[in-house]
Amino acid sequence: MTNKDRHNNVIIACDFSSDEELMSFLKQFGDTRPYLKIGMELFYAEGPQIVRKLKSMGFPIFLDLKLHDIPNTVKKAMAVLSRLDIDMCNLHAAGTVEMMRAAIEGLTRTDGSRPLLLAVTQLTSTSQERMNKELLIEGDIKDVVAQYALNAKQAGLDGVVCSPLEASVVKGVCGQEFLTVTPGVRFADSAANDQVRITTPEKARMSGSDYIVVGRPITAAQNPPEAYKRCLSEFNTTK
Repeated sequence: MTNKDRHNNVIIACDFSSDEELMSFLKQFGDTRPYLKIGMELFYAEGPQIVRKLKSMGFPIFLDLKLHDIPNTVKKAMAVLSRLDIDMCNLHAAGTVEMMRAAIEGLTRTDGSRPLLLAVTQLTSTSQERMNKELLIEGDIKDVVAQYALNAKQAGLDGVVCSPLEASVVKGVCGQEFLTVTPGVRFADSAANDQVRITTPEKARMSGSDYIVVGRPITAAQNPPEAYKRCLSEFNTTK
């Protein structure tokens, strides 16, 4: 799926602590089935059953667990996650090309099918200064993201998770078909919260994002379905 498919390219980050909270939120959407990102908080609270439940309800799922371990451990973990019939999942690109290749091997089912697999480059809460001084990664953050993306492509992954500010850089080095899934998206009138490298839905589209991941601007809105529709509109409007 690329940005030409303008139905479900806004992924809602469902950072809730329980099934009850999530179902209360989703009830507001009626028959609409947006793409949902299930992260560590909800998955650790409710376990794999929450994914099975959502899939049975017809929601596409991005399982955001950001695996990062030795290749064999990641391979075995991905084999388990693949059985959940998820649509998309991820790992950390910092785990090396070998780890990413092992992940694909584990994720691929006996019939050859598998979910989309993405590599997280640098978190949108990581600034240039933090990357250099705390992580001891030298160079410009855009160059680091570009190299991580190239490593992911070499390993056979479908794309990366990156800041929308780096989506165009990734497209430039990996090609237009290499997916960019970008969190750190806020409406122009929204608070940044703990994100550092952020932009608006419209600017994310212009920079080359294929999917955007949006949490609090939708989940904390007074009217979440309207906020979701606004996000879809701003991300997919061509000027």
